[in-house]
Order: sequence, then structure tokens, then C-alpha cells
Amino acid sequence: MAYDLIIIGSGPGGYSAAVRAGQYGLKTAIIEKDAKLGGTCLHVGCIPTKAL
Repeated sequence: MAYDLIIIGSGPGGYSAAVRAGQYGLKTAIIEKDAKLGGTCLHVGCIPTKAL
């Protein structure tokens, strides 16, 4: 398969980049080690919530 952009990691930056690349018409792939997309901030919590 041929892609214009391959993104490693599907955290907030990764999936935002993939959406934007799709809006520009690029064929995009995301490589993610976990079964779920979204990263730590979506599934566990970011630093501000851990500090409380």
C-alpha cells in the first residue's frame, strides 16, 4: 500500500494530524501499539487530573 503520510501514535497530536491530512486529501495511515485510538489523555487522563 502507498500512503502520503504515516503517523506514529494516535494520541491527541496523531489523530488531529490524521484528520487534517484527510481534509487536505492525503492518503493517511496511523500506526498505534494499543488496541484503542486516542492515547493516554483520552483513556487514562492527562497530567492536570493526576495532580488533583
